[in-house]
Amino acid sequence: MPVFFRSRAGRQCLSVIALGVTLWIAGATLGFSDWLAAFVTDFARYGADKLILALGIGGAMSFVYSVLRIVDLRSEMELRAKAQAKADWTATHDHLTKLPNRYAFERKVLRRKPTDDDGEEWAGNVTVFCVDLDGFKKVNDLIGHNGGDALLVEVSKRICAIGNADCVYRFGGDEFLILAIGLSSAAEERFARLLIQAVTRPILINGFAVEVGASIGYDRWAEDSEQLEATAHRADLAMYEAKSRGPNHYLAFEETMRDKVATRAALEAKLRVAIQKKAIRPFYQPLIDLRTGGVCGFEALARWTDEEGVSIPPIVFIAIAEETGLITALFEDLLAQACRDALTWQDSITLSFNVSPVQMEDKLLAARILKVLSANGLPPQRLEIEITENALIQDPASAATILDDLHEAGVQVALDDFGTGYSSLEQLARYRFDKIKIDKSFIATYRDDERQEKIVRAMFGLGRSLNIATTAEGIEEHRQLSNLIQLGCDIGQGYLFGKPMPAEETCAFVSNQAAIKVAG
Repeated sequence: MPVFFRSRAGRQCLSVIALGVTLWIAGATLGFSDWLAAFVTDFARYGADKLILALGIGGAMSFVYSVLRIVDLRSEMELRAKAQAKADWTATHDHLTKLPNRYAFERKVLRRKPTDDDGEEWAGNVTVFCVDLDGFKKVNDLIGHNGGDALLVEVSKRICAIGNADCVYRFGGDEFLILAIGLSSAAEERFARLLIQAVTRPILINGFAVEVGASIGYDRWAEDSEQLEATAHRADLAMYEAKSRGPNHYLAFEETMRDKVATRAALEAKLRVAIQKKAIRPFYQPLIDLRTGGVCGFEALARWTDEEGVSIPPIVFIAIAEETGLITALFEDLLAQACRDALTWQDSITLSFNVSPVQMEDKLLAARILKVLSANGLPPQRLEIEITENALIQDPASAATILDDLHEAGVQVALDDFGTGYSSLEQLARYRFDKIKIDKSFIATYRDDERQEKIVRAMFGLGRSLNIATTAEGIEEHRQLSNLIQLGCDIGQGYLFGKPMPAEETCAFVSNQAAIKVAG
């Protein structure tokens, strides 16, 4: 039956037609026409003929109206069906790449077995590939959002050219999901390599040749025992594990990945509680003026020992804080504690504090820092903020504004891990720094490598020429210290002077260092 007659209006019109046909058949069968002729003859003087004529014309017009109404309603139903189909397509497809979206995939998840509409789509085993682009944000910042959109469109075309476009989904942002049918284990690996090759080829956009990487995780669907969504989740876990190993990696799912995620989730929950309870404390490593031998500052370093007495490495919980958005609360809490501790030191001793690259994306960072200083009574001139080169390249314009605001308030700024980035000299030329800190990787080995020694000498010479103080990190031997003093290093930091210590020990350390200086 046509769609129209399944509607309420269609059924009503059909009923009218059926009633008319029934009356006509009944009239013909029962001699209704003969009776009607006799009726008109007998009551002609009362105008019966005119009445019958009027009824006939009215009936004919009603029939014509019914037919026209049927045509109009049918057209209306077709338009409504097209509108619904268009709305459904819009709801299940990404407007940019025109690929099916996450909602379309969720619909597919509900169908465990093939239907007549699917045809051979589900024939053979199904492997789910999860693809995430590496470095997309940097490209987006370089060529703008329109350029980023053009890149996503081109990437989606390349992925679709490899497999069936109906089995490629865009899950939002720079993440894609692919269903590959009938691949063997070896073919799955080849397919993953092919995806990486396709995605990472340079793309010409607005005159720029841009490149992105790809991280891929995949797993095979156990059709008889689980939902497809569970397989997609495992592929997603494998993708994040591949991403953690650097760009352009692919991994098949392994059960240890699930355990790793569970461990991380538990650690994230513990971290939230620790931040609320202020269980993460700043420890302080001394900064020594190599000309006088006295303490000129302390660098605050986050330390966390959980309730079971296990020490959690900063590289672990800082990374989680950055990924989960907890870094701002942690930063402000640690800075407030450090400011209060610094007030117990001599006024000549500065507090050095690190800022993560993620925080440099916060345009209110300078205001947050100054607010903490004001709330805890530490003069801005006694604070030194350490920023790595990587933190500056995300958004150079925003970084320049943050550094200018800090300098204007009197806060000192140091370029941390100098020499480990790819644009150290560019950063020195673009921004104003009060100090550069030479990374410990140079200090540890420069005496054993003639070329590296020349580089370190050049770093100290650059600092003198720019009138910027230099700090050497990772000093652990007296021989290193002697050489660094000869090279003109201003400040030293490392285990030779002291390991990070709790606030209660800092004052005693300063006194002992002063006594050593006097004795020397």
